[in-house]
Amino acid sequence: MTSLEEARELLRAFPVVDGHNDLPWALRKHAGYDLDVLDIAGHQGERLHTDLPRLREGGVGAQYWSVYVPADQPEPVAATLEQIDCVRQLLARYPADLAPALAAADMERARRDGRIASLMGAEGGHSIANSLGTLRGLYALGVRYMTLTHNDNVDWADSATDEPKAGGLTAFGREVVREMNRLGMLVDLSHVAATTMRDALDATSAPVIFSHSSARSVCDHPRNIPDDVLERLPGNGGVAMVTFVPKFVLQAAVDWTAAADDNLRAHGFHHLDTSPEAMKLHRAFEERTPRPVATVSTVADHLDHMREVAGIDHLGIGGDYDGTAFTPDGLDDVSGYPNLLAELLDRGWSQADLAKLTWQNAVRVLGVAEDVARDLQATRAPSLATIESLDG
Repeated sequence: MTSLEEARELLRAFPVVDGHNDLPWALRKHAGYDLDVLDIAGHQGERLHTDLPRLREGGVGAQYWSVYVPADQPEPVAATLEQIDCVRQLLARYPADLAPALAAADMERARRDGRIASLMGAEGGHSIANSLGTLRGLYALGVRYMTLTHNDNVDWADSATDEPKAGGLTAFGREVVREMNRLGMLVDLSHVAATTMRDALDATSAPVIFSHSSARSVCDHPRNIPDDVLERLPGNGGVAMVTFVPKFVLQAAVDWTAAADDNLRAHGFHHLDTSPEAMKLHRAFEERTPRPVATVSTVADHLDHMREVAGIDHLGIGGDYDGTAFTPDGLDDVSGYPNLLAELLDRGWSQADLAKLTWQNAVRVLGVAEDVARDLQATRAPSLATIESLDG
């Protein structure tokens, strides 16, 4: 039996729990949520990274669908509700393939039924508009993790890719973490500054996750996790879910992206500008200086290091499909997970190791968060704190 065949066999027993997929935003952006225009029951080729046939081929058994909206989105709460509605429409349209999941037991039930457990994660604390009541509302609607920030700071937490302001978490930010613990909503530390990671680990009484982050000592990007934070995961019980985004996992891609951004700025464009003029400049730069290509081995290097520092019980997978323009060779879309497992088998990872990586760790961490929430709810009422009362 080849390593790839062994990987596929293992995934039939312990499928992938993927921590982050941006399909709902891709459906908004490319089809205005019209599921007839982009029907994921069929192969969507280059239009999407994600569809049902490829999820099946990739051995995915549970997916956290990101209900992401940009931080500068007008009415971010309303837009987040639209994203939640999109996930609900997917569940209603494809009930034979997608199973609604709110708890670890739901994930196990879906696995037994041969369906893909579908959970939701809100990407960025801006989605609650500084309101713990809104946080509770999102939980009631099925959101089971919240990433404390996206690319920009929020009023109560610093992002990895913005100028420091809060110095980590403010008093209200710590209250957000505590209320998430009381609800049973996982605290997601992808995208946040290292100071925010450390403050959240100090404040939380439940395991945290990194829904799509890799190792900073392997690739020096602020979106990745420093070793001192990885070292704290065994004590916390949390899980770091490796991401596949080339500019976060391959140092040459980090450096290339910085040079490409500088090129745009030198010509008077913002580095995120996608206007025809800016893209013409970008394509010319890429023609002169080809983009470095990440591979399955690149991602496996991160997992090897994360395992050495945090331990096998604290690793998972969060590909960030349909949230990135580029993917590694061999991990081109959601069908590629068996290739990663085959690479890890070739590196000496055992089937027991891989079962933890793909399924067991992610299910466990949600179950523990549920146990913590039950205990907290017996002793603590919903927080009535406001950002004005704690930070103002």
